[in-house]
Amino acid sequence: MSFKERIANVPLKGWIAAGCWGTLYTVFVIWVAWGDWKSLGWLVLLPLVADMFTTKYINYGWWRKYKDTKPALYTLCSWIDAIVFALVAVYFINLYIFQNYQIPSSSLEKSLRVGDFLYVSKMAYGARVPQTPLSMPLTQHTMPAWLGGGKSYIDWPHWEYKRLKGWTSPKKGDIVVFNFPAGDTVCLKYQNPDYYTLCHVYGKEVVHARKDVFGEIVVRPVDRRENYVKRCVGEPGDSLRIINNIVYTKPSAISCQPSEWQREPEREGVQLNYIVRTDGYVLSEKYLLKQGISIEDQHRVEENVYIFPLTKEMKNELAKNGHIVSITVQPSEMGGEVYPLGHNNWDRDNYGPIYIPKKGDKILITEENYWLYKRIADAYEKKPMKIGEEYEFAMDYYWMQGDNRHNSADSRYWGFVPEDHIVGRPVFIWLSIDKDKHGIRWERLGRKATGR
Repeated sequence: MSFKERIANVPLKGWIAAGCWGTLYTVFVIWVAWGDWKSLGWLVLLPLVADMFTTKYINYGWWRKYKDTKPALYTLCSWIDAIVFALVAVYFINLYIFQNYQIPSSSLEKSLRVGDFLYVSKMAYGARVPQTPLSMPLTQHTMPAWLGGGKSYIDWPHWEYKRLKGWTSPKKGDIVVFNFPAGDTVCLKYQNPDYYTLCHVYGKEVVHARKDVFGEIVVRPVDRRENYVKRCVGEPGDSLRIINNIVYTKPSAISCQPSEWQREPEREGVQLNYIVRTDGYVLSEKYLLKQGISIEDQHRVEENVYIFPLTKEMKNELAKNGHIVSITVQPSEMGGEVYPLGHNNWDRDNYGPIYIPKKGDKILITEENYWLYKRIADAYEKKPMKIGEEYEFAMDYYWMQGDNRHNSADSRYWGFVPEDHIVGRPVFIWLSIDKDKHGIRWERLGRKATGR
């Protein structure tokens, strides 16, 4: 059949399908190419998209003619066709539109709960063009055990960071999913605390030499690092400090006279660890669960001494128990060293002041701030930075903390979150599993995931 005859035989629904899919493909390419119009070259594939629904000059479904004569081949090709289509669809949806994310730890209790499954929008902040595009769909960095484990991505090709057009950027108060900044280097057998903390505590030589303890050490690109979820408490261009667990910020350009510090709103879900003493009475697991304290958080350290993470409301309710003698906040020294490790006298409850870098800002590097910004220069921007010289920041940075203040590994321990690490914004909770009660938290389904 000639090409003209093929066109003449195309049904109306074929032209409609070609028009719809062609329009979607064109819009997608323009979105991806925004600001870098060289990528519009992908529009050369538009005739192939049209051909799939019209002339079918390229016979993608050659195997369908064997339905009756070779049923085994037909069945095999049908399965392959369905699987490939599903993988490609999931790959692009996961990269550019949304992904699912499960809350693995209690760092955002009670705003988001362990066992919450989130719909995370990639489009809100603008999806990133993948830096390691060749990877197994639905995996972050490691293949499932049943597929042998190992890396789930190929390092080459490696594309430069580019973010597509979004409709906003992370703001103070947003809960944000991002790649773990200190996850560029990982000890496979000992991943918590992170590699840099291990090197600080044990020494880099020991960490690299003791593979029996720490395992192989691997390096991961930005988009293949672990996903973390925290609340943004500081935006690019802000100055930030923490005084007695209260976050204060001020919008201040480096060259401007600082304004007064503003106390950030106290959110309902914020928790601190408290030392709870009783008169000897044993607080039962059932009673503590009723007070909102999960089994994982029920720590009995002495016969009549407990440590619990509590919100203000939970603390006030617990204080009504006549067997409780005292409830005092856990001392800050129990929180360990904070960022930059070994180069400050701050702690998790009293931190800063610091300046959160904004793209294009220049600051004078001094002996006091050198270690605060050294990792930015070395790991994120890969530019030289010297004491006594000005440094210009190439990216925006954010400060992220967990609402469960004393049980959160966050910016206080590993520093700033670069813009190229931002993954997306949680939109709503589509499933929530309560592992203590072995059931579904039906009241949380469909709830907004802002935690506000």
